[in-house]
Amino acid sequence: MRPGAVRDGLRLSAGTLTAVPVPAPVTVDRSAAGVAMVVAVLPGAVVGLAVAGLLVGLATLGVPAPVAALVAVGAGALLTRFLHLDGLADTTDGLLASWDRDRALAVMRSGDVGPCGATVLVVVLGGQAGALAALLGPGPGPVLGAVVLAWAASRSVLPVLTARGTTPARPGGLGAGVLGSVPVALAVAVPLVVAALGWLVAGPRGPLAVGLAVLAAAALARHAHRRLGGLTGDVLGAGVEVALLTALVVLSTG
Repeated sequence: MRPGAVRDGLRLSAGTLTAVPVPAPVTVDRSAAGVAMVVAVLPGAVVGLAVAGLLVGLATLGVPAPVAALVAVGAGALLTRFLHLDGLADTTDGLLASWDRDRALAVMRSGDVGPCGATVLVVVLGGQAGALAALLGPGPGPVLGAVVLAWAASRSVLPVLTARGTTPARPGGLGAGVLGSVPVALAVAVPLVVAALGWLVAGPRGPLAVGLAVLAAAALARHAHRRLGGLTGDVLGAGVEVALLTALVVLSTG
């Protein structure tokens, strides 16, 4: 790894995955891209902490749980510049628009949101908000830990989806820059570390939430790879949102 890759990777990760203003990376290359994916759980946890704080604050003020949860989900999207939600909508539209690979990629590249993408956005965001509302029951302590864990778990899928051996469906774009950049050992280690921390936060349900989140994102990526001949940045974003929904549902169930 070249000198400065960790610094550039941290800046790239925070600057790409959040709306927080950070200095631009000095050099963006494969080394920086790999670091950015490995450390993606850190900006994810920061966004999760902000979402959790807003959720608990609104609930403390007497705002109804469903409303507080919807506002918190919206804030989380705003703090990531809607990056992952855009990927979810584009991926849905592309995969459902046509069985033809080139046609699907063209739809994803257009950026327009069709009825398929819009419907999936409503379902996923509604599911995330519903799970957050359900989490408000135990009190602020458990809620804070569970929400931060869910956001970190959803970002722990990024090194898995960009591990060595993954290939882009097309040249250019964010996906092509990061796919295949993470050593397999680190791709496995990141979700394992998050799962271990999850046990401390939520007991056995914590590792289960992380594991199922990774499996859900991996299943989506496998399907997209089969259809498109590779992955794109949109698929990575879709994987994050699906993983977040999965983790929140697991942590809020029961």
